[in-house]
Amino acid sequence: MRRTLIERRLSDAHSRLVRARGELAVLDEQLSVVADIADDTRLRALVSETPVAVREHDEASRHAAAMMRTRQALVATINDLERRENELLERLASGPA
Repeated sequence: MRRTLIERRLSDAHSRLVRARGELAVLDEQLSVVADIADDTRLRALVSETPVAVREHDEASRHAAAMMRTRQALVATINDLERRENELLERLASGPA
């Protein structure tokens, strides 16, 4: 593969990796808030024992679980991008100058 093509792909992978890491940082902050809300609604549901409180807890728990799945997918994407970046760096280092 030509050096310029490898460099272009490496630059693209790096840009995507930077964006994905930024998204992960934002998602982690949001997940922290949503998890706290889910914990609070769980306690309210236990104390009040009302159907409304239980529904609120169920909704908050589902939201937190969905965000966790999104986070897991994003972490997998970051791992793939890091692997791809490493492969391209190896190609670049081993290829002719």
